[in-house]
Amino acid sequence: MSVFTRIEEAELAAFLTGYPVGTLRSFAGIESGIENTNYFVSTTEGEYVLTLFERVDPADLPFFLNLTAFLAEHAIPCAHPVRGADGAYVGTLHGKQAALVMRLYGRSVMTPSMAQCSAIGEALARLHTAGAAFTFGGERPNPRGPRWWRAAAERLAGHLDGEDADILAEELRFQALYRFADLPRGVIHADLFRDNALFDDDRLTGVIDFYYACTDTWLYDLAITVNDWASEDDGQLDFQRAGALVAAYQGVRPLTSIERGAWPVLLRAAALRFWLSRLTDLHFPRAGELTHTKDPLVFRRILTARRRETPRLRGLWRGAS
Repeated sequence: MSVFTRIEEAELAAFLTGYPVGTLRSFAGIESGIENTNYFVSTTEGEYVLTLFERVDPADLPFFLNLTAFLAEHAIPCAHPVRGADGAYVGTLHGKQAALVMRLYGRSVMTPSMAQCSAIGEALARLHTAGAAFTFGGERPNPRGPRWWRAAAERLAGHLDGEDADILAEELRFQALYRFADLPRGVIHADLFRDNALFDDDRLTGVIDFYYACTDTWLYDLAITVNDWASEDDGQLDFQRAGALVAAYQGVRPLTSIERGAWPVLLRAAALRFWLSRLTDLHFPRAGELTHTKDPLVFRRILTARRRETPRLRGLWRGAS
């Protein structure tokens, strides 16, 4: 969501003629995030977000956009994409594939309340249960699963100091001991961080940025969300916030016994995945007009904390501390 591609007013105005959104009034780049180019776009008919896809495989875009539309149509607060005159959600702007979606209102919260954690837990469970009926394009395997972890670690060899290299090697060995083929699975968001949710006070108004969505275990998606929404600055888990989020999730979709047993491992796996992606962005940056690289130390701290906390984590599915 950084601005990697600069667009001009005339070319955006021409692009919009292919959509039922009126004429351009104004637009401005969105600086947060690291994956795609995004602009707020105001027209005579409404407010939108324009995304130019920088690293997303074009073959995956129909999956992402049809999923977002499907969830929006099934009472999940998502930004419904706008169909062009050709009936497609994907267009071309400045030589890149692009999509226009309805703008959702609200703001992201960096220090979520218990009520906001509960709201996101409930919404995630509803997303999982609604998404079980989504069949467009079949399954999309997680592109940042264990195979990617190993490839990223090899790429980063020589860029990490001894302690970081040791932690990474140890965690990869630990994760290789586990396979959770029997865990419930389906469509997951895979990136439901605080900056990908919008609130009006304690009311959730939007879940955004589905461009990592894929088919994987639902528990892994819950672990990704808990790690971001319920971690202290030192990486330690805030068991109250985590418990509220998990309890609300279970109010919609109770966890199975095998999920409860796998919980500590998946929390560590979720931390490992984002530590690796942030290390990769740090050591192999891309040029952009406005760029924002997130700090990998955040997830290093979370991973080391989850490794220490493993015995306590087994009770978290009950909201225990």
